[in-house]
Amino acid sequence: MKTPSQVLRGYRITEKASALNAHLNQYVFEVELSANRIDVSRAVAEKYKTKVARVNILNHPGKRKSGRMFGGYPGRTNRRKVAIVTLAEGQKIETI
Repeated sequence: MKTPSQVLRGYRITEKASALNAHLNQYVFEVELSANRIDVSRAVAEKYKTKVARVNILNHPGKRKSGRMFGGYPGRTNRRKVAIVTLAEGQKIETI
């Protein structure tokens, strides 16, 4: 079993994430590429001592980019996986 520090890479602070937090009690985390919903749910519950109601996973593939360095060889941006975690009614994460 993976530890929470292996699964959760960090909390995403964006305008959309703040709106989700304020209105729907949802938090957005960047997670490890190999993590699934169960891993994310266990990691958030263990790390923040809360009860998780639902987890949605978004996969962001890397985009092709052509750089000006090295003769314009194409490259790629990094892949990302983002989890939107909905907490149970009355639960809150205070440290974020």
